[in-house]
Amino acid sequence: MTSQAIITAPFGKLAIHCSDTDLLGIEFISSRMKEQSPASPMAREICDQLVAYFADAGFEFDLPFTLDGTHHQCLVWQAMLEIPRGQTLTYGELAKQIGSSAQAVGQACGSNPIPIVIPCHRVVGKSGLGGFMHHAEGDALDIKRWLLAHEA
Repeated sequence: MTSQAIITAPFGKLAIHCSDTDLLGIEFISSRMKEQSPASPMAREICDQLVAYFADAGFEFDLPFTLDGTHHQCLVWQAMLEIPRGQTLTYGELAKQIGSSAQAVGQACGSNPIPIVIPCHRVVGKSGLGGFMHHAEGDALDIKRWLLAHEA
């Protein structure tokens, strides 16, 4: 998927993927990648809202998006949108809400195509941070820690 913009975030770079009308994806990419100006009005709006969120954790995203996932993934992603800023749920708690398993919820969290906007970082393990973007250590968890601290 071609990026419509690449912006600098407090923890690295983000590639923005969108159509003319919808956000399709946000990807964490190498901080060595060069910034890319938004290629469309929709890409500009997405970048502006992300920058506003990085400046103020209380900022409320208002972006149209298209989700391409299984029925279960979409249930998990929808449930994550209901977790209030500054709060977390465990994988097990979220699984209980939607009648699933903690492992299946974790897999759906890791497959979230629009992290930050759909706050998968607010889902944690029962005895710790849990994973992020299908990683259990390293840079991915540093990003999750930053997002949670930003919203605390």
